[in-house]
Amino acid sequence: MRGAVYVNGSITPADQAVVPVYDHGFVYGEGVYETLRTYNKVPFLYDRHVRRLRQSARHLDLAVPFDDRALLGWIHETMAAAGEMEDSYIRILLTRGVGELSYDVRATPTPSLVIIVKPHEEPPPRVASDGITICLVDILRNHPRSVNPLIKSNNLLNNALAMQAAYRRGGEEALMCNYRGELSECSQSNFFLVRGGAALTPKSSAGLLEGVTRAFLFEVGQEIGVEVRDETLYPNDLEGADEAFITSTTRELSPVTRIDDRAIGSGRPGPVTIRLLEGYRRRARELTRAAVPSA
Repeated sequence: MRGAVYVNGSITPADQAVVPVYDHGFVYGEGVYETLRTYNKVPFLYDRHVRRLRQSARHLDLAVPFDDRALLGWIHETMAAAGEMEDSYIRILLTRGVGELSYDVRATPTPSLVIIVKPHEEPPPRVASDGITICLVDILRNHPRSVNPLIKSNNLLNNALAMQAAYRRGGEEALMCNYRGELSECSQSNFFLVRGGAALTPKSSAGLLEGVTRAFLFEVGQEIGVEVRDETLYPNDLEGADEAFITSTTRELSPVTRIDDRAIGSGRPGPVTIRLLEGYRRRARELTRAAVPSA
C-alpha cells in the first residue's frame, strides 16, 4: 500500500491512515469524491474536477469549507509526502463528517476531507493493442430521482453491483442502461461507440455522471477533426457499431473490442478510437507541460 494520505490536516503513510468510525462517510456513505491523475507531475484538469466536486456537494447540501487554492496546496503536500513518482493517482473525498448516528445534518457540523495519493498505474499494453471486453448488465443505473448519477457520490453500491456482475461474466467493465432502457454509462467510465466516423456517447439526460474526460474529448475531437456528439442510444445500437471505447480519468480512452460475446467492428481497436486517444494524450501533455505546479 504505497503513497500518502491526508486526513483533516494530518498526512501519514497510506498504511497508517485512518478515519473515525463515526464519520458519516463511513456509516452512511454520505460524501462526494473526485479522482485525478497527473501528467508531468501536474494534476490534470484540476479546476474542472474541483468544480464538479462542489456541484456534487451542493446536491447533498454539504459545505465545502476550503477554497480551490488551499485544496491544491494540500494535494501538493500529500504528493511530496508520498515520495517520488512518475505520475500520481489522486483521490479527494469530502464527507459529512463525524457525529452521532443520525441523518440530521446538525449532528455533523464539520465535514471531513481525505486526500489519497499513490502511484498512477497505466493500463497494461494489451488494452491499447487488443482492446477490452465489457458486459451489458441487468443492473440499472440509479434513477435520477433516487440517487442522482450527477452526484459523484462516495456511495458506490450501484456501480459495485454492476461491476461484480460483469466480473462474473469475464468482463472488464459493466455497461448499464437507465430505467427507460437507454444506454447510460459504465460502472467506472463513460461509454462511446463509433458509427460512420463519428464518436457517439449517451446524452446527459440518460442519467449519467458527466465525466471530465468525456467532456474534454469533445474538445479533442474538434481539434483533430473527429466529430464527437451525444445522442440517445439503445442496446440495439451496439450491433451496428464500427468501434467502441470507454473514457475515464485513469484509463484515458480504452478501446472496447467485445461486448459480451459479440465482436465490435473488426474486433480490433479502430482508427477513430486510436486518433482520439493519441490526440487526448498529446493535449494532456501539452497542457500540463505549460502549467507550473504551485501551492
